[in-house]
Amino acid sequence: MSDYLKTGYLKNEDVEFPKSDSLRGRMVAVTECVQEIPCNPCAESCPVNAISMSGINGVPRVDFSRCIGCGNCVAVCPGLAMFLVGIKEGKGVVSVPYEMLPLPEKGSEVFLLNRKGERTGKGVVSGIRKTDKSRNSVIVTVEFENRELLKSVRNIEVIK
Repeated sequence: MSDYLKTGYLKNEDVEFPKSDSLRGRMVAVTECVQEIPCNPCAESCPVNAISMSGINGVPRVDFSRCIGCGNCVAVCPGLAMFLVGIKEGKGVVSVPYEMLPLPEKGSEVFLLNRKGERTGKGVVSGIRKTDKSRNSVIVTVEFENRELLKSVRNIEVIK
């Protein structure tokens, strides 16, 4: 594991990521949860038991072959540490939890941000899913040309 406690963010090599071949035409969940705390809503929300944990304090693991990309885990994660990734028609697709205002609009162009908050490119919002009303967040899905960014896009910035 990298020195994320010093830097405040993970590196690509710290994250278990599915092979690109398994992402064609489908979305799967990726977890970046590293906190060993009593929390399991991601595992509890998974309708196909694709997320497992070794006890309530365990770190979640995703079985990419079982994941159906429903996004329930993204919607319920209090740490904003779950994401969906995929490849659609040759483009990279990432769904991220989003809690900022203003909300982007479907079809709008946005900046893609990495874990450090740095702009890494631009994408187009292809979907917005509202989550539980008790949380002030949505799940924003963005598509982008450079599939190499799949492992690093973790947020967006609305272009004003």
